[in-house]
Amino acid sequence: MAALALAACNGGEDVAAQDSETSLTYPPSAEETDQVADGDPFSIEELGSFDEPWAMTFLPDGRLLVTEKPGTMKIVQLSGYAGLQMGSVGGMPTVDYGGQGGLGDVLPHPDFADNNILYVSFAEAGDGDTRGAAVMRGTLDCEGVEGCSLTNAEVIWRQAPKVTGRGHYSHRLAFGPEDYLWITSGDRQKLEPAQDLEANLGKVIRLNEDGSVPEGNPFAGQSGVTPQIWSYGHRNLLGIAFDEAGRLWTHEMGPRGGDEVNLVEAGHNYGWPRVSNGQHYDGRDIPDHDTTSEYDDPEESWTPVISPAGFVIYDGEAFPGWQGTGLIGGLSSRAIINVALEPGAVRELDRYDMGQRIRELEQGPDGLLYVLEDERGGEGGRLLRLRPAR
Repeated sequence: MAALALAACNGGEDVAAQDSETSLTYPPSAEETDQVADGDPFSIEELGSFDEPWAMTFLPDGRLLVTEKPGTMKIVQLSGYAGLQMGSVGGMPTVDYGGQGGLGDVLPHPDFADNNILYVSFAEAGDGDTRGAAVMRGTLDCEGVEGCSLTNAEVIWRQAPKVTGRGHYSHRLAFGPEDYLWITSGDRQKLEPAQDLEANLGKVIRLNEDGSVPEGNPFAGQSGVTPQIWSYGHRNLLGIAFDEAGRLWTHEMGPRGGDEVNLVEAGHNYGWPRVSNGQHYDGRDIPDHDTTSEYDDPEESWTPVISPAGFVIYDGEAFPGWQGTGLIGGLSSRAIINVALEPGAVRELDRYDMGQRIRELEQGPDGLLYVLEDERGGEGGRLLRLRPAR
């Protein structure tokens, strides 16, 4: 399918220069795009293509926001038109685009229907050759999909310290049952900061919705410790989700082997880089988790890796067999991995070959599964909709 003809904002422009643009596109009919592998519980519809898509989220009215790593955000109307109606959202931050960095996650406030507050994560340049992830909070102002812009925006969180390199930002966002804001903060490929409680790299972060630190955080009030930290000893966390019981689950990429799913608890240390079920890329050994009781073990790990990205705990009606289980996108594995999420009994249930790197998954308000492919060799990453197989 040809990529949608979209006018993209330059991620290096000033915020004021990022104007909103709109175009209409009419994709092939579902009959032309349906695909299903033998035994898979779904058929696949192609809905459109994006420029290096990274994350997506549904708004309460059913519109879809999609971030593109070079620095643009698209707002998409999926119903009520003959095809997709799509526009660009202005007011995006200036991103440090390159490597794994650029525009990242997007998340509506739990009361978005009343306040229109939106959260956006991104890679931000620092002094010299340094950079780090940041989270911006603003108000989404728009009419339909035209003239949309993020206004009154302010940065409420930053990785500290900013360091060299362009990897392992993580910067995934979630709201939990009590409406705290959760952020995954990667180790930025610097290893030891994941064990340093004065730095917020290699951590899971818990904040109030305005960016302030909750009094109940496990390290609040302790000297020499960053109080925003919820857990530590993490590497590169590209998935975060809460289950029906309110338990917090994350997944993270291991080094050469040892991708993990973790059940995250307050104040716990998950071991990186002291332990891992993988090895360093140069072949140096890392002690396995089972060699010590000092750190929390992963609930599940993969060697060879799956390269997990995106995480949904499914609770819809369209796919009864998935209810209560996790769905993880696979980059190097080019798959969707279905996992049982019972503490102490996490395991892979199924693996669905998608033929492309899978960057992001979201359950739609219709109970269907929406999937973003990673960039496809310059052809753009497709937005797919998975329906129950007929």
